[in-house]
Amino acid sequence: MTALPPAEPAIEPGVALDEVRAAVRRLLTGPAAETLDRVGSIAVACSGGADSLALAGGLVQAARRPGLAVHGLVVDHGLQPDSAAVAATAADQLDALGCARVRVLGVTVAGDGGLEAAARRARYDALSTAREHPEQLVLLGHTRDDQAETVLLGLGRGSGPRSIAGMRPLDPPWARPLLECTRATTEAACVALGVTPWRDPHNSARRFTRARLRHEVLPLLEDVLQGGVASALARTAEQLRADLSALDEWSDRALAAARDESHPDELRAGYLADLPAAIRSRVLRSWLRAMGVRDLSSRHLQAVDELASRWRGQGGVWLPGGLVAARAHGRLALQAPD
Repeated sequence: MTALPPAEPAIEPGVALDEVRAAVRRLLTGPAAETLDRVGSIAVACSGGADSLALAGGLVQAARRPGLAVHGLVVDHGLQPDSAAVAATAADQLDALGCARVRVLGVTVAGDGGLEAAARRARYDALSTAREHPEQLVLLGHTRDDQAETVLLGLGRGSGPRSIAGMRPLDPPWARPLLECTRATTEAACVALGVTPWRDPHNSARRFTRARLRHEVLPLLEDVLQGGVASALARTAEQLRADLSALDEWSDRALAAARDESHPDELRAGYLADLPAAIRSRVLRSWLRAMGVRDLSSRHLQAVDELASRWRGQGGVWLPGGLVAARAHGRLALQAPD
């Protein structure tokens, strides 16, 4: 039997809505303020579920003072027989909550990586395309619980620190103001708003990885570790994001310093060799991507790294796109094969 998580204290609906509004207001008056002033509008993605409905309601109320127009975007994935009706209901609720404009976006879910990944790609592509201004932000209803699931996925897949760092609150064009709120908070906020959220059956279907994490793994961890796991995972993600930001700033400076003045597209191998491995790998990744290398694997990156850090006269490294990274005259360069 799957262990149940400790019961959370009931949240008074009005208090929950205040928490959602405050979270949204911190975004509107914080790092996104200058962009919002230029654009004059903001979009919110809504599935009809509790998280996105609470976000939409809180956003409409919080946006009144700065005078922002709120645009509602509903994605219809077409994966369930009643998906069109669900999308229409969500659109009606956004209209009732006070969105200035509401659009339903139909998408086709296809491609590699499984249904979850394909649906996510289709959803994000549609939301990005639907923006009415190049700088318009789209708010997403991810909560602290979603963040905990993301961190667990990153840990389980060995995807490295960026995955474990989870989702960023502001990652233009995306913004996630509710990462410090719980699902219990958004459910209670919906009561205060007078809306009835849709409960997506896919969220409890055990064939989906996130559903199993939500209903099996996290409850078991909460039971074994005596609660607080979701909060701890979210804190871990926040701490890692701060560390990664510092490392990224360092690596940006190191990349500029590593460039050879007479050959600006090439990097000085001796300078690279003296860098810490974590910085050197970031420098090389940024350099290769800027030079047009795509689908760069960890194996490719390690081989290029060894041209600087473990030079033994080895030959060039073949990379995706038909390019070769090679070392000559103390510099790393990208070459097209003969």
